[in-house]
Amino acid sequence: MRKISPWVKPTLEYGPLLLFFVAYWLLRDSSIIIGGAEYSGFMAATLIFVPVAVASTLVLWRLTGKLSVMQAMTAVLLLVFGGLSLWLNDPRFFKMKPTIIYLIFAGLLGTGWLLGRNWLQLVMGEALPMRAEGWRVLTGRLIGLFLGLAVLNEIVWRTMSEAAWVNFKTFGLTAILFAFFIAQSGLYQRYAVTGDEPGPGPVPPPS
Repeated sequence: MRKISPWVKPTLEYGPLLLFFVAYWLLRDSSIIIGGAEYSGFMAATLIFVPVAVASTLVLWRLTGKLSVMQAMTAVLLLVFGGLSLWLNDPRFFKMKPTIIYLIFAGLLGTGWLLGRNWLQLVMGEALPMRAEGWRVLTGRLIGLFLGLAVLNEIVWRTMSEAAWVNFKTFGLTAILFAFFIAQSGLYQRYAVTGDEPGPGPVPPPS
């Protein structure tokens, strides 16, 4: 993986989300006409967000030479569900996207967890060296988090206002993920690979 400036990666990952937030609040009371169809401000913000987010993922891939499975899958699902929302002029597909993503992530990690494979290490192993036991514990906790986020997203978009969901998507989900990983500091220390013991070694790819 090629090294890039520390600010480039978070800018490419979170910049499109902030752009979506700003675009929504600027356009929320407006509507635009495309091909004879009228689109709400929410759909206009989605139309801006989808290509920018996909382009940012491609730029990150170009700069680093690598994308994680989660990053690639998120980009594909964004194209699918964002495209469906825009094609059908129905925001529900875009709002359901986080639910689908979190359920898929939980399913993939759960499969690896049951098979005794540290698939999470494939994504985070370089940045967070831990022993195998630590990865198994973290994987179990992350499965629970993803399932909880999937349920929470469904509750928010189905029962709250559109503006509330936009705020939740932009700041709520991000804050929960950050808080989760910060809260695992004790786990990182407990299972950290020290200088006098061998590292976890390469993880075999899923068979």
